[in-house]
Amino acid sequence: MKKNEIYEGFVEYLDFPNKGRVRLINDNLNKSDKQITNEGKIDNKKIEEENNDQVKENLILVKNTIPGQKIRFKIKKARKGREEGILMEVLEKSSLENGINKCPHFEKCGGCAYHTLSYQGQRDLKLQQVKKLLEKSCKDIELDEICDNPRPYEYRNKMEFSFGDEIKGGPLSLGMHKKGSFYDIVNVFDCQIVDEDYRKILKLTQSYFESKKIDFYHKMSHEGFLRHLLVRKAWRTNEILICLVTSSQISQESKKELIDGYKERILEENYQGTIAGILHMINDTMSDVVKADSIDLLYGRDYFYEEILGLKFKISPFSFFQTNSAGAEVLYKKAMEFIGDINNQVVFDLYSGTGTIAQIMAPQAKKVVGVEIVEEAVEAAKENAKLNGLENCHFICGDVLKVVDELEEKPDTIILDPPRDGIHPKAINKIINFNVDNILYISCKPTSLARDLPVFIEAGYRVKKAACVEIFTWTRGIETVVQLVNIGVKPD
Repeated sequence: MKKNEIYEGFVEYLDFPNKGRVRLINDNLNKSDKQITNEGKIDNKKIEEENNDQVKENLILVKNTIPGQKIRFKIKKARKGREEGILMEVLEKSSLENGINKCPHFEKCGGCAYHTLSYQGQRDLKLQQVKKLLEKSCKDIELDEICDNPRPYEYRNKMEFSFGDEIKGGPLSLGMHKKGSFYDIVNVFDCQIVDEDYRKILKLTQSYFESKKIDFYHKMSHEGFLRHLLVRKAWRTNEILICLVTSSQISQESKKELIDGYKERILEENYQGTIAGILHMINDTMSDVVKADSIDLLYGRDYFYEEILGLKFKISPFSFFQTNSAGAEVLYKKAMEFIGDINNQVVFDLYSGTGTIAQIMAPQAKKVVGVEIVEEAVEAAKENAKLNGLENCHFICGDVLKVVDELEEKPDTIILDPPRDGIHPKAINKIINFNVDNILYISCKPTSLARDLPVFIEAGYRVKKAACVEIFTWTRGIETVVQLVNIGVKPD
């Protein structure tokens, strides 16, 4: 097997989040009589039992596949035992692909992964992946529950779209990155995970700047004007925040005329929701991220309000907030169920973000202390707590790794909702040293959770409850909630 050689095979299974394991078709040619059933079919189970080591060795990693597919792929890495391929073509669909694909962009857009599956099929596939992953690091874990997304379609409350072109030198595009591409941008005017207001804003933005013949920012030459479009919309209040992100590579006079015209074009339309604010952001950094060196408020205000479980939250353009508000309510209800009775308890909410979880827990607790490294998020948390009349929430700005050494109070319960990379290894040990009876770990990246869990288990904790929450439907993302209880007994 050599690099750039092309092969065909069947996807045996999927490791989280998108690592398909493919068996070459030729692997099944050398089979004994006892591996054939009475119907003349290959007994794959018998092959697994008799030749498990060889089967594993012959599986090639090919991302962005679905179990049961027959695919054609090109070898990307040819190291023995660690071969990797790039998907070229799906030759035969999987039996799992029995859903109605409502998204016309799915074949090209890299935003979603499972539109060819049914809602239940993609949900169960993700549960199986997470269960398999966590069982490797925690053999006693029981993970059979997955909570449904109350809005499988049009659920996103935040989208970051990119300007570019779908083919080199082609017309202006505004949408998502093409599957497997860093440069190509696909128009997604009929995206199914956002509502009609997003689709309308997307179309008119692309149309306006295309009519003005304005170029996008090119990642290689670092030249051009248009970079990103950030849109946020509240589920309950229906308030909309629109942020146009550009470089500064245009004269002030031209910029004012162009941007003022864009603002007026946005405000001419009728929406299901209400425009809370329109912002123009300048970003002259070379990295392809949505950020702002400066912000110009064009209309309204630079924030909007959302409501979750009876509480109100002020959200700015870069505030961290669950991207599915309806799904967030399901997630937080499950968290409250797992955490149990916290009456008269001191609760630490580590990695607290804008304090959403802390404030949801606060009415039941004696006191909640949130720790978050992003200063803007801490200020927003304080403001939101005041907005909700919660006087028993206290938020501290700093790195959890350092702040936990300075906290004088001892918690009764700890909530962990770390970023995607999980908890710093040294911070885990400091958290364990609090010796609390109850820890709730909320994870948006199961691989990080799988890495962290054994450390808690080695220290005498056990997983009491675990569940997945499906709030990123059709994508590979999933939330996992785990309750850890301190039994004070370390494993043998």
